[in-house]
Formats: sequence, C-alpha cells, structure tokens
Amino acid sequence: MKDARILKRERFTPLTYALLAAALLLTMILCVCMGSVRIAFSDTVTAIWNAVWGLPVPQSVAKNIILNVRLPRVLCVTLSGAALSLCGAAMQGLLRNPLADGSTMGVSSGAALGAVTAMATGFTLPGSSYGGIMVTAMVFAFGSLVLILSLAYALDRSLATSSIILIGVIFTMFITSIISLIITFASDHTRSLNFWTLGSFSGVNYDQAKLLCLALAVCGGVLLRFSPELNAFAIGEDNARHIGVNVRRVKLIILITVSVLIGVCVSISGTVSFVGLVMPHIARMLVGANHRRLLPASLFSGAIFLLLADLTARTLLSPIELSIGVVTSLVGAVAFVLIFYRTRKGR
Repeated sequence: MKDARILKRERFTPLTYALLAAALLLTMILCVCMGSVRIAFSDTVTAIWNAVWGLPVPQSVAKNIILNVRLPRVLCVTLSGAALSLCGAAMQGLLRNPLADGSTMGVSSGAALGAVTAMATGFTLPGSSYGGIMVTAMVFAFGSLVLILSLAYALDRSLATSSIILIGVIFTMFITSIISLIITFASDHTRSLNFWTLGSFSGVNYDQAKLLCLALAVCGGVLLRFSPELNAFAIGEDNARHIGVNVRRVKLIILITVSVLIGVCVSISGTVSFVGLVMPHIARMLVGANHRRLLPASLFSGAIFLLLADLTARTLLSPIELSIGVVTSLVGAVAFVLIFYRTRKGR
C-alpha cells in the first residue's frame, strides 16, 4: 500500500519536460563552446545550424573544433548519459532496489571486461572496427547480470537488497582484478586501456554517436513500453502477477534490454559510474515515482549530468584531461549520500 501511495504522488507538469529539454539544449551548446579553446556562442550556433541544414560553413579553426571534435563528443556524452540513467531507473524499478545500477550490480564491470578482452586480443567483426568490442561488451554485461542474480538467489531466495548489492560489489572487485591482469599483459595498450577503463569520450566520432542513438532509440523504446509493468513491480511481484503481468517474461526482456544498452555505452566510453545510480533519484524528486514520467525525466537528467561532468573533466585541469569516471564518482558519491540521508530522514 505504501508503494501504491508513492506512485500516486505526481509532481509532473508539461512545463517540467519543457524546462528539462531547454536545460539540456543549453548545456549541449555550452559544452561545445567551452574547452581549451573557447568559441563564441553565436559562432557555435551558426556553425551547427549551417551544418545541420547543409548550408556553407566558413572554413576556420573554430569550424574544425566544433564539427569534428566537440560536437560528436557532446552527442556521445548526451546519449550515454541518457542511456545509463534510463537503465538505472529501470533496474531500480524492476528490482525494487534504490541502489540498483549497472555499476553497483557489476553489469558495467562485466561489460568493461568484455570490451577490454576484445581490445587486448584484437577481436573484431567484419566490416566494423569496433563492432567486436561492442558485441563482446553486451554479451559479458548480460552474462554478469545473470550470474549475479543467480548467486544472489542461491544465497537468499528473497533477493534482498543487501544480498544483491554485496554480491555485485564482490563481483566488481573480482572483475577489476581480472581487467588489471589483462592490462598488465597487454603492454602495447596499457596506457590507453587504463584511461579508458576510468571512462573517456576522447576520440569518439559520429559513427559511434549514430550507434548510441540507434541503441537508445530501440532499447529506450522497449523500456518506455514497459513503464506500466515497472509500476506494477513497485507494489510487489505477486501483485503484478495477479493483475496479469507475465513477471518472468517482463524481467527477462528488461534485463536483456538494459544489458545491451549498458554494453553499447561501455564499449564506447568505458566505465562511467554513478550516473544510473544517482540521476533517477533526482528525476524522481522532480516528477514522482510513476515510471511513465520517471523514465523520460531520467533521460534528460542523466544527459545533463554527464555533459557537465565531461565539461569539468575537459576544463578543470586544462590542457590535461581527467577521466570522466573520476568526476562522476566524486560528484555521485556525495550526491548519493545526501539523497540517502534525505530518504532515511523522510522515513
């Protein structure tokens, strides 16, 4: 009954989405303008507008920086932030676990292991330079999720929050040690792999942005489609089953979808922690717990957060670039402690 009452608390208005969309657009433009070389806002908007509509763009250093370096990076960061936050919101709703996320449950680590293995061994798919990395990351992500939930179920049939999180943390530590071992033997790629495992969007291109957009459109559409079922899970699996939800089927579809989406993100950017853990809570404060409102709001909030984190990583110690995972972990850890304290105090 308590969960049902929570679902009824609606703080959503159409203005909320309008403000989130405007904030996202302004943040994207700001991230294109800012960097080691600052570009005027008007020049940035003009260059992007002309490029989108096929109009001539004056040749300049600013044009190359905007269109060839920063814009594809901003697009990839935006799509990855939206995808990771959406996955976190879906997993929290499915498992009724406020700590559920790709990073806390070991899914991101599993995907990173698959990607690092493919990179170290040079595994590729015909016709794609990074298709092998992406497919391997997705397979390892899903395998990790199945393994963690199976171990949690074997130890605790109730699948308690503490059991899942504990096994996820242990699994993450184990996978991290394996990744370190692989990096040690892959001496030719050691520096790039070390930087990549902490999260980095350096060197991304439009092809990767297109893949992220396709993955988010397909997988995001599936997760949004199951928002009513996620609402049903919020009041318990038994109640969901009684109102006609095929619990096993829905669980399998959502877990596969989340694994695919996290695998695609990790294969492009490396491991970026805390986005899917913290941002759904922020979105929940804005629009309430109804997943029909929460999932779209999580898309916006996750994209904005990761954009600001990437901007900080690029500019804080310029010309030195920090790993984006360092920034998200520092900010996310503090934010999550505050959110957890507020939640406990409210109870």
